Amino acid sequence: MYKRALVPLDGSMVAEAIVPFILEIAAPLDMEVVLLRVLVPPPPVMIEGGGAVLVEDIVKLRRDAEQYLDSVAVGLRASGVRVTTEVRRGDAVTEILAGTREASADIIAMTTHGRGGLSRVLYGSVAEAVLRQAEVPVFLMRQTKAQVAARAAWEAVR
Repeated sequence: MYKRALVPLDGSMVAEAIVPFILEIAAPLDMEVVLLRVLVPPPPVMIEGGGAVLVEDIVKLRRDAEQYLDSVAVGLRASGVRVTTEVRRGDAVTEILAGTREASADIIAMTTHGRGGLSRVLYGSVAEAVLRQAEVPVFLMRQTKAQVAARAAWEAVR
């Protein structure tokens, strides 16, 4: 059975929709969870008459990402789940796959934004690329912004 799950989060509510599922299965299966946030570098900004300039405060971005993951980890730990967090920088797919290997994770659990058609062609699909390239099983949960909004509204009423 699975002992360590890698859960990539991009900071969106869509990505976080996997967390309740992980919460339900991790403790009963005595599964450790590795929360991963990949910081994707922005493209360089070109200035007329000059070269490329990177406008990025990597220290602040890393600190914000660590705080974000810590806030998600708190809820999992409160339910008795063993959690570690990791922040990586680079291409999302490459770093998710590398993080999986380095953490010795035996499953990747993530959401897919449910894009289709032209939107998928323009923006690509990290989840689809991970699914195609991963050496371990990948659990994908399709989650649209509308589904996330409906769930948030329902929880607010409860």
